[in-house]
Amino acid sequence: MKKSQKPSKVFGQVLVVLAAGVLALAPLPPGWIERGYSTGLYPRIQRPLTTISNLVPVVLLDVLIVLAILGSVGALVYDLRSRPRRWLRAAGRFVVRTVVAAAVLYLAFLATWGLNYRRVSLPQKLIFDEAAITPEALAAAASTSVEQLNTLADRAHASGWTERGAIDADLAGALARVSRDFGLPMAPVAARPKVSLLDFYFRRAGVEGMTDPYFLETLVQGGLLPFERPFVAAHEWAHLAGFADEAEANFVGWLTCLRGSVPDQYSGWLFLYSELSRAVRGRDRAAIAAQLGPQPRADLNAMADRYRRQVNQQVSAAGWRVYDGYLKANRVAAGTVSYSLVVRLVLGAKFGPDWTPLLRNASASSPAGSR
Repeated sequence: MKKSQKPSKVFGQVLVVLAAGVLALAPLPPGWIERGYSTGLYPRIQRPLTTISNLVPVVLLDVLIVLAILGSVGALVYDLRSRPRRWLRAAGRFVVRTVVAAAVLYLAFLATWGLNYRRVSLPQKLIFDEAAITPEALAAAASTSVEQLNTLADRAHASGWTERGAIDADLAGALARVSRDFGLPMAPVAARPKVSLLDFYFRRAGVEGMTDPYFLETLVQGGLLPFERPFVAAHEWAHLAGFADEAEANFVGWLTCLRGSVPDQYSGWLFLYSELSRAVRGRDRAAIAAQLGPQPRADLNAMADRYRRQVNQQVSAAGWRVYDGYLKANRVAAGTVSYSLVVRLVLGAKFGPDWTPLLRNASASSPAGSR
């Protein structure tokens, strides 16, 4: 009986590893992914998974990581103790188990979320004009962000922000409206922001949030300031909506904030001002910054101070190098640079009233408008 099971077990392991390798390298057409997975199967996976994870107070990804480490170490110790003179064979078994486990996790990653990296890109869906991306448009957008911050600041602080760990109901409603703007078949379930066991690393690496690709949870850094939290949550919820690319998640997250409450809007404009001001040339940057009111200036300074206090530059650099490799392995050619490409999306996209993005296939029926 044992002899008949062993070949089938080996065959199964080889099959799993081969399947992972083929799917990692296969040039799957984006249109197929868009129709069959991103707007077909994926929303039907996201809604129940996030609903279940919202009911659990702990981060399920933390549980998975701990169990994976304990299981791997425990199996290695068992092999070494049961065959003390065959350590080379035990090491080989450890390597095989690790490779097979990595293949299984990769296949699960693709099934539950990862295939969204291969969907049709957002610029192909939007009415998008590359010629509109000019230094003049950049300066005008930065000035608009300053005007919005100055207008919203006092009311945002007077209203206050949703407490850490709670779902912002206004922001969740805004996510549903933005999902309709982009023609998604159903709105994603908003995830409860959770603080992970990885928070110590997040703070030192400068990671503000993360989407758990297995249980579709939203992880947020515990040290975020109240006015930073809405945008970070909206960015991660954009990932839950299937926008895996970082620039696209930034863009969708920003639009989600603009549909939310005044504090949510303020958080969104703080994010965009930070991105735009980095892209503006030095002399123009100083002139635009000089227009900021006292409260937005204080909040931006507080954000910069938090970053300086928490982030270890060596840890951050190493972490971003790893993440850059991860993004490129998942067909994001720009790697971590993709975060800053949100500026191109904001400048090149065409908008209707209330910052509603105009889509190519809906251009005939969408109201005319501009940025």
